[in-house]
Formats: sequence, structure tokens, C-alpha cells
Amino acid sequence: MKVILLKDVKGIGKAGEIINASDGHARNYLIPRGLAKEATEGGIKVLEKQKAAEARKKQEELQEAKVLAEKLSSLIVSLKGKAGEGGRLFGSITSKDIAEGLEKQHKIKMDKRKIQMDNPIRELGASFVEIKVYPEVIAKMKVEIVAE
Repeated sequence: MKVILLKDVKGIGKAGEIINASDGHARNYLIPRGLAKEATEGGIKVLEKQKAAEARKKQEELQEAKVLAEKLSSLIVSLKGKAGEGGRLFGSITSKDIAEGLEKQHKIKMDKRKIQMDNPIRELGASFVEIKVYPEVIAKMKVEIVAE
């Protein structure tokens, strides 16, 4: 019996997939528990429309992410820090500080976890940080640290 999975079922498939299940398994387990429904022509058409709408939405999100990445690449965030001799900071500039500076200076809200830094910035001057805007879209933004 062909069924459309409504939820992910371990060992069988993911939600939205059309699978062949034995009649007994489908009628006694999958359908009563709301894990699947019978694959009728109408159900298959609805599933295809949902997948097409989801693909369009992902494409739009990708385009928006690319625009945001270009904008971020052209921006400079200036942060102040107390520094000692040789331009070494007391403390460090973390991704949280950069996210807060980006929001204050450019009104762009960015989650600190999307800002990728190997190590916190510990010296005055300009640095580049990577921001993961979308799974395949990464922007490089300039961060300038000046002494207070």
C-alpha cells in the first residue's frame, strides 16, 4: 500500500515521502497513529504543491540572504576598547560585542552565534569576521577596534 508520511518515522522515512508499506503495517500502525495517510491522487497533488511552495520559499530566503551578505560586506563596525602599550586590549572583543555594535550602529539585528571567530579580538586595528547569513551564504565584515 502506498502511503504519504506525515511525520518522520525512524527506519521508514521522512515526512513528505511516499513509501510502499505493507497493508497491515499501514492500516494498523502508521495511519491510526497519524504518522501517514493513504496516497491518493489528490493527496499526491497537494504534497507536490507543498514541496513547490517550500522550494520557492527557500529560494526567496536565499536571495534575501545574498542581499544581506552584500550589505554586511560593505559595512564597518567600530568598537572601542581599553588598550595598554603596544595596542593590546585589556580583555577582548567577542562575537556578542560585534553583534551589539552592528545593531547599534547599523540597525541590523544578528545572532551572535552566526558570527564566526576563531579567537576573540585582542588588539587594536581592523579585523575581518565571517558572518554565516544562510547555510551557503557567508559574508566577511570589517570590524575596527579603536582605543577609548
